[in-house]
Amino acid sequence: MRVKIMIALMLATFLAAMEGTIVSTAVPRITSELSGFEQVSWVYAIYMLATAVSAPIYGKLADLFGRKKIFLIGIGIFLAGSALCGIAMSMEQLIIFRAIQGLGAGAVMPITMTIIGDLYSDLSARAKSQGWISAVWGFSGVAGPLVGGFLVDTVSWRYIFFLNLPFGLISFLMLILYYKEQKMNKTKRHIDYAGALIFSVGTIALLYALLTGSQDQSWLNPTILSLIGFSLISFLFFFYVERKSPEPMIPLNLFTNRNISMINLLSLVINGIVISLVVYLPIWTQGVLGESATVAGFVLTPMSVCWTLGAVLSGQLLGRLRAEQLIITGTAVLTVAASLLSWLSESSPDFLVYVGVGLIGLGMGLITPIVMVKIQASVAVEQRGTAVALNTFTGTFSQTFGAAVFGMVFNLVTIGSGHSNLGSSFETGAISAEQLREVREVLASGVHVVFTGTLLLAACSLFLAIVLNKLGKQQVFAKK
Repeated sequence: MRVKIMIALMLATFLAAMEGTIVSTAVPRITSELSGFEQVSWVYAIYMLATAVSAPIYGKLADLFGRKKIFLIGIGIFLAGSALCGIAMSMEQLIIFRAIQGLGAGAVMPITMTIIGDLYSDLSARAKSQGWISAVWGFSGVAGPLVGGFLVDTVSWRYIFFLNLPFGLISFLMLILYYKEQKMNKTKRHIDYAGALIFSVGTIALLYALLTGSQDQSWLNPTILSLIGFSLISFLFFFYVERKSPEPMIPLNLFTNRNISMINLLSLVINGIVISLVVYLPIWTQGVLGESATVAGFVLTPMSVCWTLGAVLSGQLLGRLRAEQLIITGTAVLTVAASLLSWLSESSPDFLVYVGVGLIGLGMGLITPIVMVKIQASVAVEQRGTAVALNTFTGTFSQTFGAAVFGMVFNLVTIGSGHSNLGSSFETGAISAEQLREVREVLASGVHVVFTGTLLLAACSLFLAIVLNKLGKQQVFAKK
């Protein structure tokens, strides 16, 4: 029975994660049919924003009303959004329907991990199962563009959304048939509507400001400054409301739990490492080395492959090694990988890039399942969904924030150089050989600064892992 439930969860996870990247190869066809090229970035951003905002809310609802019911609602919303995306007749419609998709996808990752935590009481078995989910999540990042490209070339871009319907329904029906959840307490529960509303509005304002600012670097724009100020006030008000609420959406004791706080801080750092690679390694491959877009896409493949291997290995090793030791190992691997990438130059051998990218994937694979195990072991069962969802939100927020910060740094180096041909094609012949060489030097400088920042984040993650290990030893000693 557990195997069938795991298949359903892995299928739902694959579909939700793949939707974050599957549109990348379909953008030219979508914009040619629907127009609105200037809005294309929101096809990506709105999905991520909606997923981030809804995840903590789903986590709390799952704690209140049961994992199964809320998870099925989330899948239903996701499938409805997918169907609507497939029939969109304008770019505005597609963006709205992608938001609906994202609102449904926000349920998948946190509740999937929470269900696994409920199914497996043994930490080793739980880590193995969550390792498979993490592996599916990592693999989907590469599978998305490949599947999307195939569907666009053979049928239509609309099928990148319609594809979700049959497989999503299979997952939906399997969970109905095979997942028998323990009955929830029938006592009336308080729903923190005010907290959910304030959190959503504040988060949307902050993420919108970060996404908009990172696109055009207009950080001093009064609108962006106002949105950031509004979000900060909203979060202060949110903490006030949560203190007064009899059953808060995010219990404030999660922030005073040292294990949870350190793990979320670690997630904030390591997800920033991942986004720096995903965004800037293709720029290095195409802009500095002069490779094709296809080669640039394949450069990231080792990360997904090694992420899968690391996640499976992590589950196998838990029990022989403590959770904290596995996290230290993973962050040490990230630090070595970031060091390799920070030394890249135009004359660096290709294998150095692949090794660095693969090691990043291996390190992330070792860490991510254990992070979930640590979170679930650090809270009571009735707070498990909320705690996992808060960590999921932290990871998504980190990627948005990281993209904005790295984008600002990259543009300060590149645009600050004053070179007039940075927007030219990377292909030989588009501009003179001398100008192309200058462009590549500027881009190399920008990416080098970004990867130096990545190294700093990796070193910070290793430091946090060491602190987390000390906390773990103190708790073991205290129990004795």
